[in-house]
Amino acid sequence: MQKSKRNKTITLNQDEIKYLSLSLIKDVKENIEINNIVNKVILGSMFDVYKYLPDSFVDLLILDPPYNLNKDFGEVSFKRMSDDKYRDYFEDIIIKLKHTLKANASIYVCGDWYNSSSLQSVLSKHFNVRNRITWQREKGRGAKKNWKNAHEDIYFATMSNEYTFNVDKVKTRKSVIAPYKENGKPKDWKETEDGNFRDTYPSNFWDEMSVPYWSMSENTEHPTQKPEKLMAKLILASSNENDIIFDPFLGSGTSCVVAKKLGRQYIGIEIDKIYASVSMKRILDANLGDRIQGYSDGVFWQRNSLNSSKKDKQK
Repeated sequence: MQKSKRNKTITLNQDEIKYLSLSLIKDVKENIEINNIVNKVILGSMFDVYKYLPDSFVDLLILDPPYNLNKDFGEVSFKRMSDDKYRDYFEDIIIKLKHTLKANASIYVCGDWYNSSSLQSVLSKHFNVRNRITWQREKGRGAKKNWKNAHEDIYFATMSNEYTFNVDKVKTRKSVIAPYKENGKPKDWKETEDGNFRDTYPSNFWDEMSVPYWSMSENTEHPTQKPEKLMAKLILASSNENDIIFDPFLGSGTSCVVAKKLGRQYIGIEIDKIYASVSMKRILDANLGDRIQGYSDGVFWQRNSLNSSKKDKQK
């Protein structure tokens, strides 16, 4: 079936997959030097590759493992487990990856309400849990006998009390409805040609995200793709330029793409050849521009913000 002209979803034909997969690192069976894998995507399973990875190279670990749900991910699928088994599964991931983290590394782990308790209990054993971010994704159908599941969680943890957090890099620009003035001048807000705005400090509730959909150029066919805007918040807050971002469940590549756009280094692992190839295409496309929808002028804009749209079109 031919896509409509407005459908920007990234899809690949067999020739594109064959070409793009040439850039993937395959068959990792011995220890690898960091210089050989930085700014690369590894095709394989984290459970096979972890033992060959160097020690203490990761500044920021972004973990988006399968939630405890029945879900197909291309050539592989995940089956729901008991809470105890899922907790063991997740702790096995942490144990296998912990050696890759620097002493001042930060960790973000994505989840939902169903596996949230398992994530927190495991993370608390191994790291300092700092917060739980809830982000509103507003996607999916409603339920007749339950509340619509419209949000997900991201746990924030650190290896130690020494860690990066760039709070001024992740402020949200919000419209001021009732501007207050002191001595005739704006107080805690800015007056511009496009309206009145206040740059607010970030909270642990994010309601300005848009889940990628068919008319967005970042959209792919991956079933659990995260928005570039969301990844930008995590990466800007908890890393600095040239730091290494590591994502061992890469999916369609969003974390690596955003890391590149923001001047960071990256390493990703993805088990599915098609999604790994999609990641490579998106990484290569990032050479054409560093636009991140909803982020401009060093701030994050409210969802569906007119000013955000204007800024995006100007890029």
